[in-house]
Amino acid sequence: MAEQTATPVIRDGTKADSAVVRDALGVGIAVGLSGFAFGVTSAGSGLSLLQTCALSLLVFTGASQFALVGALAAGGNPLTAAAGAFFLGTRNAFYGLRLSQLLALPRTVRPFAAHWVIDETTAVALAQPTRRAVRIGFTVTGLTLYVLWNLTTLLGALGAEALGDTAAWGLDAAGPATFLALLAPMLRTATEGATAGIAVLLGLGLLPVLPAGVPVLAAALAAPLVLWARGRRMTGPTGQAGQAGPTGTTGPTGRKDAR
Repeated sequence: MAEQTATPVIRDGTKADSAVVRDALGVGIAVGLSGFAFGVTSAGSGLSLLQTCALSLLVFTGASQFALVGALAAGGNPLTAAAGAFFLGTRNAFYGLRLSQLLALPRTVRPFAAHWVIDETTAVALAQPTRRAVRIGFTVTGLTLYVLWNLTTLLGALGAEALGDTAAWGLDAAGPATFLALLAPMLRTATEGATAGIAVLLGLGLLPVLPAGVPVLAAALAAPLVLWARGRRMTGPTGQAGQAGPTGTTGPTGRKDAR
């Protein structure tokens, strides 16, 4: 009988520590390498090496960092660029509300752990079956990603400075391309796809008429617009919810409306 080499789950139904570490390392390494693109983009937008590294060390929010340097590269006002980055970063606060219950960390540790509350650490932590696995997944993902992201940010910024004009090499597209690569796997439903599509249309359509950085904020209107339209579709014109039938819709009275 062939010996089994992978044992992700042990007998009591909980996930083995080695499996949690393996998954966490996979996520941390895969995403951490994209810090190189941020370093290139940040240096190309005019930020110094120190400023670029400080952003990754102190902010460490990925998408928000790309949004900030992208707006600055387009000539946007620093306050507007910071507002856009702050808006994207607020999602981490909602992650923290859930993770605080799952991790149940001591009060002295929480401020340090909060710095690692991002998309990737949240995804890995929520996928674990026990509190021990949640803590291991969160810690390993956060540590791996933080170290690798900052290291590749430094290398990317140094490389961009050595190359000179990043636009001449086409490296100015590295930031947007990486951002889209991180975003695409998250669009799993029609609602999410519609939100992303409307946000793109708003952002691109308002570029010629609004200052740099403001279209990013305006694109956030896509979410309430889609939610409002979805609510209207679910409740119907009379304000009452209906149930879809095989060939039409069935209203509250149980009669089928032909389409």
